[in-house]
Amino acid sequence: AVIASMSAFYHDSMDIHNPRHREIFAHRIIAKIATIAAAAHKHSLGQPHVYPRNDLDYCSNLLHMLYAVPCEPYVVDPVAAQALDLLFILHADHEQNASTSTVRLAGSTGANPYAAISAGVSALWGPAHGGANEAVLSMLEQIGTVDNIPKFLAQAKDKSSHVRLMGFGHRVYKNFDPRAKIIRQMCHKVLASLGRSDNPLFELALRLEEIALKDEYFVERKLYPNVDFYSGIIYSAIGIPRS
Repeated sequence: AVIASMSAFYHDSMDIHNPRHREIFAHRIIAKIATIAAAAHKHSLGQPHVYPRNDLDYCSNLLHMLYAVPCEPYVVDPVAAQALDLLFILHADHEQNASTSTVRLAGSTGANPYAAISAGVSALWGPAHGGANEAVLSMLEQIGTVDNIPKFLAQAKDKSSHVRLMGFGHRVYKNFDPRAKIIRQMCHKVLASLGRSDNPLFELALRLEEIALKDEYFVERKLYPNVDFYSGIIYSAIGIPRS
């Protein structure tokens, strides 16, 4: 709703046929969404809104706006900022998914670009699209321990069961999602930086990947870890709440 309302404030970038207007809009929407997201988080906590700082890069600014408080200085963890930057870049690498299609469909009617992006955000709201990395965390918590992995995978292979192996498979990357390998490496780096190298969910995820990729059922169906399998662990580690 806030994104859609921006069309009432910024009339200098509403002509979708004007290249300069499109450029202004692109810069503005990328900048404003971080501020809006951080403000929403602060509001949910009952804390004062933190203004962006011109001396910080994009992801450092977002972390500062999310976690800084008036009573003490906040120092951005450079590894957390690097991880967030990496995740944003890798999540931008996608095909014609649901939210992208929604933006293009709304835009094809001539709707202003803020309304089109707002429509895409609404599509991302759906758990079948935007909730994948959160679902992975819930799945890992449900499995609990490495000893429970074989039982869980057996349930995932049972067509009469409602259990699903979350964070595996991709409609485009049929052999292996290269983004998953990069995020796995960053997961090691983030947890080491935070002194949480023994994070139980990460250890469980590593073992789940190892065991699943030795199972012919998943290999034959080309079900390999995707971009969402490890990303939720990083988001959780740097303090971004599931809500």
